Amino acid sequence: MKRTGNMKGIENRTAPFFVIIGASMWGVDGIVLRPALYGLPVPLVVFIESTIVALILSPYFIRKIYSLKNLDYRDWLTFFFVALLGGAVGTMAITKALFFVNFVNLSVVILLQKLQPVFAITFATIFLKERLSKRFFIWAALAVVGAYFMTFSTNLPDLSTGDKTTMAAFFSLLAAFSFGSSTVLSKRALRNVSFEMGTYLRFFFSAVILFVIAFAMGDIEKISEVSTTQAIVFLIIAFTTGGAAIFLYYYGLKRISASVSAICELAFPLTAVVLEYVIRGNLLDPVQWIGAGLLLFSIIKVSA
Repeated sequence: MKRTGNMKGIENRTAPFFVIIGASMWGVDGIVLRPALYGLPVPLVVFIESTIVALILSPYFIRKIYSLKNLDYRDWLTFFFVALLGGAVGTMAITKALFFVNFVNLSVVILLQKLQPVFAITFATIFLKERLSKRFFIWAALAVVGAYFMTFSTNLPDLSTGDKTTMAAFFSLLAAFSFGSSTVLSKRALRNVSFEMGTYLRFFFSAVILFVIAFAMGDIEKISEVSTTQAIVFLIIAFTTGGAAIFLYYYGLKRISASVSAICELAFPLTAVVLEYVIRGNLLDPVQWIGAGLLLFSIIKVSA
């Protein structure tokens, strides 16, 4: 019994790092993989990736279908809204925002993504009754400040890219709200199922919702326009930044509070900025490196 308790303690202490890894993979998705899908209808993009992951996880679902007897109507409703907000609305919104700025000017997109923890922590306090210490708020605030300086240094966000910037800002804000809400709902949804089953249900409901949206908008018939390269990218996303990332994220989220998870998810903009430097040669200045260090240190302190 003592050994089991020790193992559970180790799992709980390491859980935030699984959320950080999952969020970092989302950064890879936005900078490295998703640009290859530019030109396809956004609902079709999200429908295809959700469907692929749901199909991959179907054998697990069939083996563990008996575990669904533990779910009541509130659990099913929660998973539906997780899929609607996180899997459908949030993913479509962030993809649309990136498409609007053509993956070049990410300032507005990344800035507004930093509001996600604000939504998540607020909803976690209201709906999950999570009690947050003064220490948490101090480190959470420093994490957001660090994320800002890491992205923009001492400059203001670049809003001079034309009318599309306004639309990118709107969709980024919608994504931040949707993902923040989804974090809290996912925490509630995972109460009565394993993180593996939670991952499957999220993508299954997302695929169903996105099929309805894509069909209603006439995008389903455009699936024939998917090139061989894009098909390969979809498979890579399913096994890495899509399915695998949510798998790791849910493993961590099941063991920590939604509020802590929201701060750990700031690893997404951190990864995006670092990849901008590695891939596109956008060198970070000293202030940005200080911001990155502050962000990392704050995430570690919040997770401890």
